[in-house]
Amino acid sequence: MKGGKNMSVRVSGVIGAVIRYALLVSIVVVLLFPIYWMLVCSLMPSPYLSILPPHFIPDFFTTENYVRIFSDPTYLDYFKNSFIVSFGTMSLALLIAIPAGYSFSRYTFPLKHVLQSLLMSVQMFPTVVILISLYVFYRNLNMLNTYHGLILADATFTMPLSIMLSRSFFDTVPRSIDDAARIDGAGRTRTILQIAFPLVLPGVVAVSIYTFLNAWDSYTVPLIIMTEQSMKTLPIGIAETFLGEYSHNYGGMMAFAFAGTLPIVLIFIFLQKYMISGLTAGAVKG
Repeated sequence: MKGGKNMSVRVSGVIGAVIRYALLVSIVVVLLFPIYWMLVCSLMPSPYLSILPPHFIPDFFTTENYVRIFSDPTYLDYFKNSFIVSFGTMSLALLIAIPAGYSFSRYTFPLKHVLQSLLMSVQMFPTVVILISLYVFYRNLNMLNTYHGLILADATFTMPLSIMLSRSFFDTVPRSIDDAARIDGAGRTRTILQIAFPLVLPGVVAVSIYTFLNAWDSYTVPLIIMTEQSMKTLPIGIAETFLGEYSHNYGGMMAFAFAGTLPIVLIFIFLQKYMISGLTAGAVKG
């Protein structure tokens, strides 16, 4: 009886493991299929994509779409503009969010909680609410079709959450470390840069990735600010170049979209552990 019971337990354990792995594999397939389909479509001519039923495993491939993208200076300008704006937004957001987050974490001053509530309330308003005012404001200041104009706008929209995330990361660092640094003669700036900053580095990486991705994927704001063809970013270039009034170049659009997605995928592959540890550290107050 005991041997039969143990056998039954082992069989049920194996069945449970098979079900769990089958479920995980199914989830992975569902999540990765759009990327696979985008890659496959980018390697096929556009007319071939209109055939029904679709060929999930095509008979032949072509690199024509990628050759067109990387040989045309216009498409390369889209990549360049997106990289400049994304890195600029990330740098500006970190330059402001880290000192602000440290101040909210370490200092007590009047209306501190009111300011934090106002920062988070700004995140609730949709971007389209202020687009007309933003356009008029930028036009009057001659900031349309400029990198610094778009960087300032994207950084402004990401700033509230970046500051609150930075504050939560600094909350995990014991105040006794700051006190020990002051006793040793370190000033406030040195304490932030040499003591607190290295301890919250995973959180800083998480904020960096958040601000970079937000700027990289931004569509509405660049659509309003960047009106010249040479200043447009990747999302605008994809929408305006491959989608025509009477025909669509789906193969070229998929190739362009896959090439634009690849940097983001590489960022997640190499910085995934830092982002996860940073978000986890910011979730618990030390």
